[in-house]
Amino acid sequence: MENSVLDKLLDHFGSHSQMALDLSPRERLKAILTTTPPPLAEKVLALTDELFSQETRPAVIVNELLWKGDITTLKADAIVNAANSQMLGCFHPFHKCIDNAIHSVAGPRLREACYQLMLQQGHAAPTGQVMITPGYFLPARYVLHTVGPIVGHRQPTPLQEQQLATCYTNCLEMAAAHGDIESIAFCCISTGVFGYPPELAAKVAVNTVQDWLITHPHSRVQKVIFNVFSDADYLVYQKELAVWKLGN
Repeated sequence: MENSVLDKLLDHFGSHSQMALDLSPRERLKAILTTTPPPLAEKVLALTDELFSQETRPAVIVNELLWKGDITTLKADAIVNAANSQMLGCFHPFHKCIDNAIHSVAGPRLREACYQLMLQQGHAAPTGQVMITPGYFLPARYVLHTVGPIVGHRQPTPLQEQQLATCYTNCLEMAAAHGDIESIAFCCISTGVFGYPPELAAKVAVNTVQDWLITHPHSRVQKVIFNVFSDADYLVYQKELAVWKLGN
């Protein structure tokens, strides 16, 4: 059954399905969905729903403040995606950014939802903006998409430091306003291709989140997870969290 759905999708995309024939059919579809701009036809979205629903995906429950692992496996109420100003996900097949990883697992309805929000907005997202969408086929129920500052491996300016803090604050405010989000997992915003030095970004992240939780003791959002993917980032956050004063 799964193969027939996959075949229908590859047939629909026609010549695109011939890209990188050394890849498996499922990997070719992944590349096609990454590079295809929205909107997709509803019949295509229905087929992808069927395919994704047949695929077994891990779901990890984490109770720690700091967790090293794949954020797309995390079963939290909301996870944070480090997006770009177009808010449509990454269009480079197999690019190892978190934006691409999240969209690839969530399925194409995530891009469609972002597309509709951006149509309504009518302009690119400014640094610090946050949008919320369902998580679709992610274990997380929601995705908070935020645009971090682009530093380019230079020393961040005071404005960029403030913009990064705003990303964390706005994510927490959006989650709190939504009303049914208790747990939120943050990725390392801006530290990938946007070039914010990890040590400085972690300091902003931890201080901002801690200050927000202290000043919002009655918020429904009380469980925060700092998600990292590398050993180096784990050590950086471990150092910053050594002075964490909240029971989380």
